[in-house]
Amino acid sequence: MNRIVVSIVTAFAVSACLSGHALLFAAESPGVPTQIPGHNALLMGTAWYPEQWPEARWEEDLRMMEAAHLSVVRIAEFAWFRMEPSEGRFDFDWLERAIRLAEKHHLPVVLGTPTAAPPAWLTSKYPDTLRAETDGRRVTHGGRAQGSVTSVRYREFRRRIAEQMALRFGHDPNVIGWQIDNEYCYAFMSYDDDARRQFQDWLKAKFGSLDSLNRHWTTAYWSENYDDWSEIPIPVGAHNPGLMLEWKHFVTEAWNRYQKDEIDLIRQHADARQFTTGNFLGAGFDGFDHYVMAGPLTFASWSNYVGSGHLDPLWNGLSHDFIRGFKRQNLWVMETQPGSVNWSPLNNSLNKGEVRAMAWHAVGRGADAVLYWQWRSALNGQEQYHGTLVGPDGAAVPVLEEVSQLGAEFAKAEAAFRGTSVVSQVAILHDHDSRWAVEWQKHNSNYDQLGILKSYYRALRKTAQSIDIVSPYVDLQGYKLVVAPSLNVIPEALANHLAEYVRGGGHLVLGPRAGMKDEYNSLLTQRQPGFLVPVLGGRVEQYYALEKSFPVTGTWGTGEATVWGELLKNTASDAEVLLRYGRSNGWLDGQPAVFTRPYGKGRITYVGCVLDDALVTAASQWMLQKSGVSSAFGPVPDTVEVGRRVGDGKQVFVLINFGQESQHVGLPRPMKSLLDGKDAAALDLAPYGVAVLSESASR
Repeated sequence: MNRIVVSIVTAFAVSACLSGHALLFAAESPGVPTQIPGHNALLMGTAWYPEQWPEARWEEDLRMMEAAHLSVVRIAEFAWFRMEPSEGRFDFDWLERAIRLAEKHHLPVVLGTPTAAPPAWLTSKYPDTLRAETDGRRVTHGGRAQGSVTSVRYREFRRRIAEQMALRFGHDPNVIGWQIDNEYCYAFMSYDDDARRQFQDWLKAKFGSLDSLNRHWTTAYWSENYDDWSEIPIPVGAHNPGLMLEWKHFVTEAWNRYQKDEIDLIRQHADARQFTTGNFLGAGFDGFDHYVMAGPLTFASWSNYVGSGHLDPLWNGLSHDFIRGFKRQNLWVMETQPGSVNWSPLNNSLNKGEVRAMAWHAVGRGADAVLYWQWRSALNGQEQYHGTLVGPDGAAVPVLEEVSQLGAEFAKAEAAFRGTSVVSQVAILHDHDSRWAVEWQKHNSNYDQLGILKSYYRALRKTAQSIDIVSPYVDLQGYKLVVAPSLNVIPEALANHLAEYVRGGGHLVLGPRAGMKDEYNSLLTQRQPGFLVPVLGGRVEQYYALEKSFPVTGTWGTGEATVWGELLKNTASDAEVLLRYGRSNGWLDGQPAVFTRPYGKGRITYVGCVLDDALVTAASQWMLQKSGVSSAFGPVPDTVEVGRRVGDGKQVFVLINFGQESQHVGLPRPMKSLLDGKDAAALDLAPYGVAVLSESASR
């Protein structure tokens, strides 16, 4: 093993020994504000690829962007060949000219490091830089994300291009920040021998001895014992749950090291004012631990696409809240759909007005910037048919008018959003270890973790109108209500953290399958919810995968338990049963399905089954009332979404009607309408209609 390999494995090992979860307890550094000093608090922009077009066209593109009220542009994230046309020969002069022209047209620049698309000269000369699929076959040039995240040689090429870019543009006055790579949320890993050796060395550094590893993974089962580190495979398909979880941890560390390589070099050579970010995917992606990955970034960004059909405001809002929760601060939408995409089964266009509503929806959930992908249609390549703001002929397509309206509105309202962020009284806990553990062993193929999370999110948000989705390891004391729909993995330290939240006055709600496993994906010897049994004053006697729905009834009304049911036993005299099973499988008949108990200054509630939507709504109303949670704005029609941002002695509300009928909204008190400058006591919102309202936060 050469010196470089030793260094990268050592870095992985140190990072592994310092639990990514534990780091979340520490206070986060303030970093660079996402609202860029000297520029608008709300930024409207696009991705632009000057390397694809004659330089004579550049200024016309930028003139059109400025005329359309765009205020930021992202460039260079796929331009590695143009910046390094041959090994060690760099050409940044063209990029300098593009940045200067953008500056002339009042468009600050976000530079993307180009490491998602290595040039052909690199991968042809050094095929070991290409990742290997599970069958050992190396991927070929011509797509993207074909580089191996664990390749030591590729690491050196990545570091070099990032460093050269930072040396040239780290003090450029018109470069406001850096996007690291592009959508590494794909989390493609290489399955070559070198990656396997790195994984084995990483495990050795984490566990210290094979005895420790074998014990934590219970390898005596099926004679899985290892007596040499070299025997440990990369898990492909179903495998030992402990091995599978550690592979995911290694994947997370590998990608975190991948992005930190570039961040560290940029930070060495760049102004502190220049931010670093990475454009993640939404809540559906679980390729690595996002909370670890977001740690080194100034703020999180994401790529917000609808694909087929039309915007689902519930899922879209959940994804915004999910991304915002990575660092619990404002976010950017680094890519969003201008009209249509090219990769869905049906690439229909969003309706007229829907693009505008989608952008304001992002702002209401904490976005400080919305950038469209992309400016102009590429004449060739895999995304020829993707929606754009400008056609292949260089002329505007219809949606540019809507985006231009948005840019003007952002400029009009931006002062009110300065210094504001989303503040919530309610949090939903999301944990990757738990998500992976359940997904690998559902025990019922219909067990849908995201569906369960979404059902609670829908019901809680309808009343609270503001929800944070966060790691269970963050400071929870500011929340009145914390709901954990699927917290399967609860090590002792986390149990103590949650117990402290309840003792301090919070209301913790645990869903089914809570506290079954430890941090090694091993079953706890305590019954559910494990280390929290003394706090709960009860436990789960047995769990059942349900072949059909069974009735439940009690304080929350009458409905059905579906998919999963747990037989609960409450041992505390102050515990109150809220729901009981009706006639079911015999084991559950008449037994508690939900109970609650005061503890310290707070309360803990255990929901031992998956509830139907009506009962989730009733349960959520009870939780909110019991916890003293108030509505952010007040009652609104069902199709109207409310977003709120607070700060600097003010609060700003964004109201959007996602229904196909006009809606009348009475305001709880008169407010200032920022888009038309009028005082308002009530609103009439057309389909996709938007209102932005401001008032003093003291009111």
